[in-house]
Amino acid sequence: MRKFFFRAFVLISMGFFLFNVAAWALSAIDHSKKTETYKELELFADALATIQSQYVDDAKPKDLIYGALTGMLSGLDPHSQFMTPEEYEELKVDTEGKFGGIGVEITMKDNLITVITPIEGTPAWDAGMQTNDRIVKIDNVVVKNFTLSDAVKRLRGKPGTEVAIVVLREKEGKLHSFKIKRAMIDVKDIKEARILEDHIGYLKLVEFREDTPQELDKALGELRAKGMDSLVIDLRNNPGGLLDKAVQVSERFLAKGLLVVSIKGRDLKQNAEFRASYGKPQTDLPIILLVNGGSASGSEIMAGAFQDHKRAVLLGAKTFGKGSVQTVLPLADGSALKLTTSKYFTPSGRTIHNIGISPDITVDQEEVARPKEPAKDTQKDLGQIFEGMEQEQKPKTDEQKALSDLYFSDSQLARAVDLLKSIKVYKNMISVSSEKP
Repeated sequence: MRKFFFRAFVLISMGFFLFNVAAWALSAIDHSKKTETYKELELFADALATIQSQYVDDAKPKDLIYGALTGMLSGLDPHSQFMTPEEYEELKVDTEGKFGGIGVEITMKDNLITVITPIEGTPAWDAGMQTNDRIVKIDNVVVKNFTLSDAVKRLRGKPGTEVAIVVLREKEGKLHSFKIKRAMIDVKDIKEARILEDHIGYLKLVEFREDTPQELDKALGELRAKGMDSLVIDLRNNPGGLLDKAVQVSERFLAKGLLVVSIKGRDLKQNAEFRASYGKPQTDLPIILLVNGGSASGSEIMAGAFQDHKRAVLLGAKTFGKGSVQTVLPLADGSALKLTTSKYFTPSGRTIHNIGISPDITVDQEEVARPKEPAKDTQKDLGQIFEGMEQEQKPKTDEQKALSDLYFSDSQLARAVDLLKSIKVYKNMISVSSEKP
């Protein structure tokens, strides 16, 4: 008799839970669909009752509900997921930018755990992991049927501990094994802000987080004070971040009122347009935007807006192609739904989901060939030698040597600098030509 009352209580509790979830979910759909969904919920309730009464072990109601929600969300698309209270807390840690792990951004692509990008300067980056690596094993456990949360849990851990990872690099058709020591990952919004040469500024944006717009304002002010008159913005291996922050960064360079991005979902209430509203945008700077396969989501929003409004020249390689928007919806017990609610579109109406953005100028990343030292001519006469000594240039400073090494190792950045120099030369020619009678 006790067992009967207990089961009845459990089923009544489940019924109230299901009713609350259903009420929340059904509030957004029409009456006919509500009726159909309620009928399907009867089947779900029957299955729960059967499990409670027939399953070999005593199954906790909460575990059953969490399992059902996990399966339901994972069946929608690779980016939707149910998060337990613990996983929801981890997500909040993510947006703060500090956590123990290897420093890699991952997503689900073709139902496989896929690297969006290793974060520069982290153990994953130093180990040689690459964009589009497919993770197949973590600590000798095959990750087939893993959720993103499962993978994140195994990749993160106490700084100083090691994790073994096996990836499939499809472009090579080979498996690569890594043994990586975890570290405290402290993600900086802006990794680097400096003047390269010829008054050309350089900004490396790592992610779009809470403080990114303010950090950008500070960096731009400092570069302006140093005489910056043109800019390279580096979005390579930037996996995105917060949508509103990507918009706020973009509007720093776009004229007021211009459309930055629009999002459209099934529910018309979810549709929205984000327009530039920043008071003093920097619209006078010639800009080169560096992108590659690790540029995703928020980076693609910025790249799409700049390309459509002809605000910058995009240089590098095709972007990752993540054009869907996820909304985190907290639930009563501290858990949450991370739900794909819409897709975003560039100002011209392009969707880039699973497509990516092609740069205006495609430049493969490769080391630039260094100029060969001229062969020594032992037949020079004494006069020529002295003449050469008098005309010899001053040796390069440490900063010039560092820049030279940087350009040799980064062909995309070198091309960007050359392009900005060319733009300046051309503008000067046009200016001089227009002044002639």
